[in-house]
Amino acid sequence: MIDPKEIQLAKERITPYIRKTPLFRSYYLSLISGGDVYLKVESLQLTGSFKLRGAFNKLLNLTKEEVKNGIITASSGNHAQAIGISSEKLGISAKIVVPTNTPKNKLDKIRKFNVELVLLGDNYDESEQIALELAEKENRTWISPYNDELVIAGQGTIVPEIYEELQEIDSILVPIGGGGLISGIAIAAKDVYSNAKVIGIQTEACPTMYESIKAGKIIDIEMFDSVADGVWGGIEKDSITFDITKDFVDEIVVVKEETIKKAISVIWKNEEFVTEASGAMAITPILDDPEKFKDKVVVCIISGGNIDKELFDEIITHY
Repeated sequence: MIDPKEIQLAKERITPYIRKTPLFRSYYLSLISGGDVYLKVESLQLTGSFKLRGAFNKLLNLTKEEVKNGIITASSGNHAQAIGISSEKLGISAKIVVPTNTPKNKLDKIRKFNVELVLLGDNYDESEQIALELAEKENRTWISPYNDELVIAGQGTIVPEIYEELQEIDSILVPIGGGGLISGIAIAAKDVYSNAKVIGIQTEACPTMYESIKAGKIIDIEMFDSVADGVWGGIEKDSITFDITKDFVDEIVVVKEETIKKAISVIWKNEEFVTEASGAMAITPILDDPEKFKDKVVVCIISGGNIDKELFDEIITHY
C-alpha cells in the first residue's frame, strides 16, 4: 500500500515541472446545493489534465538503466500527452501505442512531442496488450496510466494543494476510470481529512470499477460508447487500484450520460471554462442530488479539459 508520505515526497519532486492549479468556490453549485462547493481545476494543468502529475513522478524515479532503454505506454488521450511532455522534458525515449481509429486531432496533439507514435489495436485494451508485448520485446519500461504506485502517488499530490487552501472538507468528488486518480486522492485525503468522504463517479456506459467492487473482484463488463472517453475502458488484471478503491473510497455513484453532458454545459455557462466530459463528471452527483450536499464543504476534481471543439459546441447548444 502507498504511504501518504510518498505523496508528499511526490509533491516536492514534481513541483518544478507542473502547475499548481486553481481551487475556487462555485457560486452556482453552492447555491443549488445549499453547501460550499469548490472546484479543483486540473483542466488548467499543463496539457490540460491531472495526468501530468503521475507521469512526472514515475519518470523522475526511473533508474539510469530504465532511462537508457526508454519507456512505452498506451493511450490516445491525456496520459499520452502527459508522457509526451514529461519524457521530452527529461530526455527519455518514449513510444506510445494508440488504437488505429484514434481521431486525427488527438494524434496531432501527441505528435507535438518528441515521441514515437505507433497505431496498433482496434481499441484501448488491444493497444495496451500490444504495448505490454513490445515493452518485453524491446526492453522498454511499461508506464501504466493508473496501475503503478508512483503514478498513483503523483495523482495524489492534488490533495496537499487543496489542503493548503482548505483545512476542512466533508466530501471530495472524483471521476473514476482505471482508478489511478481516485486511489491517490483517497489515500491522501484519508490522511489529512480524517472525516471526509471520498465519492467516486462512473458513467453508466462503463461502470467497470463500480461493478468490480460489487463483485468483489476485477471483472469484464459490457461497455457502451461514452461522451466521457477519458474514463472509458476495463481495469488491468490485478490492478492495485481495485484494492485501494475498495478500502479507501466511501461510495461510487453511477451517472447517466445525459447528466455528464449537462455538467459540461453548467460549468461553461456558470464558471466560464471548458472541461472534458470525464472532468465534468465530478459535479454530476450535485446536479442529480443537490440536497445530499446541503451544509457540506465539497471539493470536485475537474480532472481535465481536453474536449473536441465540435462536441463541446454541440453540447452547450443543447444543454
